Amino acid sequence: MRTLVIVTHPKMEESLINKRWVEELKKFPEKYTVHQLYENYPDENIDVKKEQELIEAYDKIIFQFPFYWFSSPPLLKKWLDEVLLHGWAYGSKSGFKVGGKKIALAISTGIDNEGFSASGKYKYTMKELTRPFELSFEYVKADYQDAFVYYGLEHDPSLEWIEKSVPQYLDFIDNL
Repeated sequence: MRTLVIVTHPKMEESLINKRWVEELKKFPEKYTVHQLYENYPDENIDVKKEQELIEAYDKIIFQFPFYWFSSPPLLKKWLDEVLLHGWAYGSKSGFKVGGKKIALAISTGIDNEGFSASGKYKYTMKELTRPFELSFEYVKADYQDAFVYYGLEHDPSLEWIEKSVPQYLDFIDNL
């Protein structure tokens, strides 16, 4: 089963880890289709029909992005608002076109995992902070899975730390 990976990074050329993940995914086109929103829509004018057709063609979809102000980059929010429409993604006559599809998030974050805890700097876990995504995908009857989160890039942006993430990320996708 091929996987669609929707990548949303506003400055991919400056990315350390998301760029590396995309490079690795592109080595296996028979397994993964990489769809970069900022590359495809630099003007942020989303082709809704094209995006819906893309979603319909896959049973496993990963949303990959850096954690950005305790959420996703703005184009992903816009994508969700414009693509997951009433009558297509939800509603009594929609057919729930995303229904049953495995959906997961792949998030990179600068802070280490201890920072995302009740006693940590940000007081909330990543599970709590990503709950709006979980609820949104449950609302459209998708099979939402726990997120893959790679922590600590702010504290260790070394090539070794980045490379350590690559097999973990691929394993996560392949075992969804």
